[in-house]
Amino acid sequence: MNQYSYETNRQLLQDLMRQVNITDIYQLSTIAGVPRLPIIRIQRGLILNVSVGAIARIAKALNVSMDSFIETFSEQSPIAKVEPQVSENSDALAACQQEYQKLQQEMLQQQEFLEAEFQKSSLETIESWLLQWPTAVMAVHKNPSLPAARLVALVEPVEQLLKKWDVETIARVGEKIPYDPQYHQLIKGIAQIGEVVEVRYVGYKQEDKLLYKAKVSPVMS
Repeated sequence: MNQYSYETNRQLLQDLMRQVNITDIYQLSTIAGVPRLPIIRIQRGLILNVSVGAIARIAKALNVSMDSFIETFSEQSPIAKVEPQVSENSDALAACQQEYQKLQQEMLQQQEFLEAEFQKSSLETIESWLLQWPTAVMAVHKNPSLPAARLVALVEPVEQLLKKWDVETIARVGEKIPYDPQYHQLIKGIAQIGEVVEVRYVGYKQEDKLLYKAKVSPVMS
């Protein structure tokens, strides 16, 4: 490429780096997590020879969208200056953008999967606490002099986290409700569907997914 195009690209890149307080391509390479070679290729107008992943990381480090980044530097590419190759350049750019969108979708799906797995693992870890704590809280409310009374407020952040995850309790401790085997587990005695039972330990659900059934016992008439 000619010196003018190189200087133009270099200046464009410096302007973008300056906006995010990056001093040189060495620092950009470190922040973006890519070798210096892809950055040098971009300076030389060879952005279409740089992998989508590298372009995505460089654009992210510069706090610009990948589409605008590609458009900015592909305009300075020698390929874009050659009329017979305009169509080929457009196809390559479109393919690059398509692959980037696919990469974005895959990353989003992976993020959602990891978040769901983290929630599942966390809920399994605190399963015993989830099932026992509401019953302990009820006992504290009935007898505020219990030593555990001061601990109730300390658990509020955990309860807020469960709320953020859309984890809801099934009934309340001591509540008398119609027996539904889909959501209730008898811990003693027998009960027919619709008969009144008392909640001993709450259950939990996350949106439409049942996590733990509420443990109940029949109400003696």
